[in-house]
Amino acid sequence: MNKAILLGRLTRDPDVRYSQGQNGDQMAIARYTLAVDRRFSRRNGNNDQQTADFIPCVCFGKQGEFAEKYLKQGTKIAVTGRIQTGSYTNKEGQKVYTTEVIVEEQEFAESKNSAGSGNGSGSGYQPQSAPAQESASAEGFMNVPDGIEDDLPFK
Repeated sequence: MNKAILLGRLTRDPDVRYSQGQNGDQMAIARYTLAVDRRFSRRNGNNDQQTADFIPCVCFGKQGEFAEKYLKQGTKIAVTGRIQTGSYTNKEGQKVYTTEVIVEEQEFAESKNSAGSGNGSGSGYQPQSAPAQESASAEGFMNVPDGIEDDLPFK
């Protein structure tokens, strides 16, 4: 089974082109790159550095038209698709290998209001009725109190 599920933000506006079909109709082909945060952060001295993967995605047809009309740099989306690999020979005669996600489904992962609020939380979902918790992290999880790391069932 070849299935990829991604949640990330567009690094720039989609690049959309149209190809001629066999019947003279045009098909949209949209390409964009998703910045997908990794679940862990890399320690570099005393600094924690957030790491992300930049994953190229391609949409065809109606999905490409949707990307052209509604997606823009910074939009947080969820993508379902399949990973496709390929290769070509560039102008210098070197073989170049490619890997990209062929998008089957894509949807918004945050509301329009939270996307423009600039709160920097990155979670995209903030329930209006939830009380603010000082001990909660930006992702909405409670911080682990100091000194109990040895008591946790996982590391």
